[in-house]
Amino acid sequence: MDSLPTIFLSHGAPDLPIRDGAVSDFLRSLHQQFPKPKAILVISAHWHSDPPMVSAATHPRTIYDFSGFPSQLYELSFPALGSSELSDRVVTLLTQAGIPCETHPTRGFDHGAWTPLLLAYPAADIPVTQLSMQYYRDPLHHWQIGKALEPLRHDGVLIIGSGSATHNMYAFGESYNAEPPDWVRVFDQWLAQNIAEGNQEALLQYRQRAPYAKENHPTDEHLMPLFVAMGAGGAKGKQLHSSYIYGVFSMAAYAFTS
Repeated sequence: MDSLPTIFLSHGAPDLPIRDGAVSDFLRSLHQQFPKPKAILVISAHWHSDPPMVSAATHPRTIYDFSGFPSQLYELSFPALGSSELSDRVVTLLTQAGIPCETHPTRGFDHGAWTPLLLAYPAADIPVTQLSMQYYRDPLHHWQIGKALEPLRHDGVLIIGSGSATHNMYAFGESYNAEPPDWVRVFDQWLAQNIAEGNQEALLQYRQRAPYAKENHPTDEHLMPLFVAMGAGGAKGKQLHSSYIYGVFSMAAYAFTS
């Protein structure tokens, strides 16, 4: 099959699957934009380990790694099968690139993985596995992980980095449809422009070069999946979606194809 793009998705708050709006509509149409993948590898902002770990679970459980949301959210599940074949390949590719990697026998799907996938691939008929991030490593490290994984997308594997284009929990509002403040819009526009232009150096140095970087990302983990997607697909990307929820969460999504 033809090579697939890599994708960066902003997964927003855990209540995404029970909300209606622009981002939910976008995710429901995502499977129509690309050929059906043979398998999906998700790099979620909500799994940290050092060294990297990839799930080898055959029947990954749905993890409810949140609290305080409506009870109906805890009744949802994403019953996709795992893929030991994919997890073994990830270990091989990273090891060959000089990046130690281990398997985790039971790791399930955290909400960074299952909440967007439940909307995008509701049939859950594609094998899915997760790869962890390293919270204390820089964008270049995550870009290098993506670069090592690039062969996967030429073999029908959809690589998804799931994080958030902007993510400041300290400024989290109660209104789902709140308008974003200027400091969110300005950073989001900077990110979109540099991705459209393929400015890899600027993006890798976003912490020093982007306006309002600290305000939008007090910690780095929700932007690191972007760099994995960039590494595997190339720095120049196409914006697939743009909207905001809760005022401070940009739900921007991008596709990368070198």
